Amino acid sequence: MKNTYIIGIAAILFSILTLPLFAQQQEPMADRLEERFKTDIFSLGILLQSEGYFSFNDDNFNGGRKFDIGATRLDVRGNVDNGFLYRFQLDFRRQTSVLDAQVGYRFSDTMRIIGGAFKPFLSADLDPNPGDTDFMNRARQVGTMMNSREIGLTLLGEPGKFNYRFGMYNGTGLTRSNDNRFMYTARLGYTADLNGGTLELGFNGAYDETRMNSVGNTGLVSMGDRVLYGGFIKLDTPAIFGTAEILQTKFDAQNFGGNEETITGFYATLGSNVSDKDQLLVRWDYLDFDLRGDSSDLITFGWNHQATRLISFQLNFLALLEDDEDTQFGVSGVMQFQF
Repeated sequence: MKNTYIIGIAAILFSILTLPLFAQQQEPMADRLEERFKTDIFSLGILLQSEGYFSFNDDNFNGGRKFDIGATRLDVRGNVDNGFLYRFQLDFRRQTSVLDAQVGYRFSDTMRIIGGAFKPFLSADLDPNPGDTDFMNRARQVGTMMNSREIGLTLLGEPGKFNYRFGMYNGTGLTRSNDNRFMYTARLGYTADLNGGTLELGFNGAYDETRMNSVGNTGLVSMGDRVLYGGFIKLDTPAIFGTAEILQTKFDAQNFGGNEETITGFYATLGSNVSDKDQLLVRWDYLDFDLRGDSSDLITFGWNHQATRLISFQLNFLALLEDDEDTQFGVSGVMQFQF
């Protein structure tokens, strides 16, 4: 089976590599789409992903062995009179669900406020949409320590080279539930020019008062007053790019009799733009639980290929190293349309 799968991967790689030989340099259909559906008052976005997964050692690693549908999204946004703005994003992967439902107001070029469902800005790896991430999956600390969306108020802006994001949310994701307590978040960042590229520094923090609240996808329950803090650095130049980020959260865990659990996450990504259409990347992803007593390292090698303005491919090779466990290996790939 392994030899058959390797042959299949080689055939896919050959097909992807030869696509530019047949592609036209001009893309008139993409131009027509943008002219019709990308305006200041009404902008339509579409993201469709087709995925494949293969685990070499364990059917439970890397999604097992299967084909799947990735992000399947419809995104509508725009600006209207008197400084107001809106956004509405749906995902259709399993069932129709709301991801973003926002109404906002722009005070100035450096300040706006958004009400509704919004990303909480607690990790740099959560910021991009699934069509723009460096790898198929985000760093594990994102799913472990936070919800991808929160409902509440967000104040944000970019004055000069600085940026800020302050939020006040229910703290319970998109469940729309609340116990009359809130989660407060903050990010402060600075972007410096660097040899034709940029270097960004940022700090994240959160204080969640919500009682008996699930912590990410860990299965752990916070009894309240959970804190999260960390920072990141991002480098982006024409030749190389990368991100390093560390996050830590502490809370009294109901699962451990109210004792304080500490989860630490760290990842470092380094990538190279080897051509106008291709990127090669590597990421080290570390995750550690204090009371639960387990830690692991996930190494991912990636290749990203932009076939056209609207079509792209990603191929990831993964190795999971756990304490006292055999190393597990897997490969995954995605073909996507993003407009």
